[in-house]
Amino acid sequence: MIKLIASDMDGTLLNAEMQISEENVAAIRYAQSQGIEFMVATGRNRAEALPPLTQAGIECAMITLNGAQVFDKAGNSLFSAPIEQTVVQKTLALLDEHEIYYEIATNEGIYTANKEQRIENFASAIAEMMPHLTYNMAIAMSVARLDFFPIHIVEDLHELVMRDDLSVLKIICFHKEGAKRLGPVAKEIDAFGDLAVTSSGQNNIEINHRNAQKGIAVSHVANDRQIPLSEVMTIGDNLNDVSMLQAAGVSFAMGNGLPEVKEYAKYVTETNIESGVGKAIRRAIDENLA
Repeated sequence: MIKLIASDMDGTLLNAEMQISEENVAAIRYAQSQGIEFMVATGRNRAEALPPLTQAGIECAMITLNGAQVFDKAGNSLFSAPIEQTVVQKTLALLDEHEIYYEIATNEGIYTANKEQRIENFASAIAEMMPHLTYNMAIAMSVARLDFFPIHIVEDLHELVMRDDLSVLKIICFHKEGAKRLGPVAKEIDAFGDLAVTSSGQNNIEINHRNAQKGIAVSHVANDRQIPLSEVMTIGDNLNDVSMLQAAGVSFAMGNGLPEVKEYAKYVTETNIESGVGKAIRRAIDENLA
């Protein structure tokens, strides 16, 4: 029987309005009534993950920044996997060489050296997730997001990461040409051997410490709860979800997920706009999937 469920957020738990549907909320409540713990496993940091959960009335543990940080229900940090300072510097130098825009997620929040580029890249990401929006609407939402989730603007990110009291948890990179420009860079970074390179969209790559992966974090939480991985269920849609789909005994890919992601999952559910998470949870419980 499933005892722990970990769900991705963007493109998975969240619908086109970036909210958790009533059907998903009801299914989560149903799971909890069966003694099953629900948690999220997201590329977002905790501050960005909280609002839709709070709006839906869901309090849960969180795996954030692709597994770089794990929090309990009360928001206490349980586990973190920062990138070593020398590796950060080496990575930023490579990104600069290839003229790739990047942001740095840290223990003190997110940093960028280019506010305008940040707005443009988030607008592109929003337009990808919500294709019914015009680009101007996506820009407006991106600006609003910046106001709601303040980001630190600095002149020199290289100088910033030299601080001994700062932990770099994730580097997220964007380029409008997508895989054409980011693919070769990802291969070079992967060759470092110290990092895990994944993606949560067509035009980005996300760089973490090799131990900061959703699958490792889910395994860490399950072990802490003394739950065998055979009794863990995971749900996701993109490449940064693959490690947790591989780790869990029961795994679901979203109907809107990438084809290659579906190959790693045991089951496929409906899309995020069809409350695929809720349907997967009820199916897994009612059919006692394994």
